[in-house]
Amino acid sequence: MDYDVHKTTRMCAASGREIAAGETFYSALVREGVEVKRLDYAGDAWTGPPDGAIGWWKSTMADRDAKKPKAAPSEVLLELFRELAETPERRDVRYVLTLLLVRRRLLKLEDTVDEDGRETLVLYCPRDEQTYRVAVTVPDDRRAAEIQDYFAQLLYAPVA
Repeated sequence: MDYDVHKTTRMCAASGREIAAGETFYSALVREGVEVKRLDYAGDAWTGPPDGAIGWWKSTMADRDAKKPKAAPSEVLLELFRELAETPERRDVRYVLTLLLVRRRLLKLEDTVDEDGRETLVLYCPRDEQTYRVAVTVPDDRRAAEIQDYFAQLLYAPVA
C-alpha cells in the first residue's frame, strides 16, 4: 500500500511553534479516515507516538537555505544494485539500496516470499524489464550507520 507522506511543515503539532534548523524532532504518521496525516513534534514536546500512530521516526530539522547534495543518476544506482548481487557478504548493503530504489520508484515491489526460511523481496525494474529477488537483511544500528556513511560518500556529489 502506498502512502503520500508530505514534507515537514516545520511546525510542532503539540506547541504550534516553529522547529528550528538543527533541532531534533519526531514525526508520526496517523490514519485519519482513508488519509494518512504527518504530525511533527519538537524534541522537547515529544511524549511518544500519538494514539493510532502507524509509524514514527526521529530526525534533525534541515536548514531551509542549505544546498542539498546531488544524488547519483538512476542508472548508477541500478548498476550498483546489480553488482551487489555478486557479493553475498554485502547482502545488507544491497537490501538497504533496494529500499532506496523502491522509494525512488526505480524498483517496484511485486511480492514477498519465503525462500529457504528467509524472507525475500520480489521486485520488478521497468527500466530493464527484469525481475530481481533480494533477501531481507536488516542491519543492526552500528552496521546501518556504516552503510549510510558508505552511500553518502559513494552516491552523493558534494555541494559547491
